Amino acid sequence: MRNGTPFSAPQVAVGGIVIKDNRILLVKRTKDPNKGRWSIPGGSVELGETLQEAAEREIREETGLKVKAKDPIHSFDVIERDDHGQIRFHYVIVDLTADFVSGNPCPADDALDARWFSPGQLEKVGISESTRVLLRKIGFMP
Repeated sequence: MRNGTPFSAPQVAVGGIVIKDNRILLVKRTKDPNKGRWSIPGGSVELGETLQEAAEREIREETGLKVKAKDPIHSFDVIERDDHGQIRFHYVIVDLTADFVSGNPCPADDALDARWFSPGQLEKVGISESTRVLLRKIGFMP
């Protein structure tokens, strides 16, 4: 369900991969999917937005940072069902790289916290499995 309405089709979402000084930007989620876990910032694509515009907006809304989104490098589905087998949500997520432009991480919107992490710090925090897969794919963590 989205805003109390059952999904009738998958929703498109984006994630932004921002790396600065060999540290990656992550947010601690306040909502499902991955509530309470660290993941790359992102969210739903709004009607009329490009993937890049959506990633830039979502990163700004969740962290206060200004970035310049680039090309998609990873995509995956997140499908969750309730105890009765009904779809709770279905997102098709497209992750894009993004260049840091300015700002300091300050959590807002759907983020409980926002921080820069070095590769060595990632094993000590609870990151989402989808983020772990992505970070291994891009060679940011073993």
